[in-house]
Amino acid sequence: MKYLLILSALSLSFAGSAQQWTKQYDNVDECTCGLALVTKDGKHGYVTKDGKLVVQLIYDDALHFNDGMAAVKKGNKWGYIDTTGKEVVELQYGDANSFSDGLAVVSKEGKYGFIDRTGKTIIAFDYEGASSFSEGLAAVSKKGLWGFVDKTGKEVIAFKYGFAGSFSDGIAKVLKESKWVTIDKSGKKIEE
Repeated sequence: MKYLLILSALSLSFAGSAQQWTKQYDNVDECTCGLALVTKDGKHGYVTKDGKLVVQLIYDDALHFNDGMAAVKKGNKWGYIDTTGKEVVELQYGDANSFSDGLAVVSKEGKYGFIDRTGKTIIAFDYEGASSFSEGLAAVSKKGLWGFVDKTGKEVIAFKYGFAGSFSDGIAKVLKESKWVTIDKSGKKIEE
């Protein structure tokens, strides 16, 4: 029993010292794609799970890594870096979201569109609002109404909703005539 207590104390000691590096930051987020987003004095960067600084704390805002890239912001412009900290997509957007299904929703001059991992515009900046792709579709808004487009920008579900959420397990919540309803990927209402 005595040895069990000593082993427990040692393992707790090692576990505690292994995470000592976290105390040097104001915030340490969960590790994704091998890196954790850290914050100190309002600046953001990234570290390995062991605390090794990989991306300097130079960003005014930043998102988690997803699909091997992270959205980062300096001043009022967003762009994307890879897991080495290399700027892959120039900081030029007014807003940005994480990559999902190979595309990221970004805004320019108040309009939203989608780019690929090289920064090439895949879906034009034609929307007032947009969410990330999920299950091959993204909710987007035009003229105050929401609908869904596919990864080519083709309208798949008509613009007729007050708001639209993302698809999960083949269904999405949408606001129609001030009531939340559930639809499938063809736009058909699902009875609950």
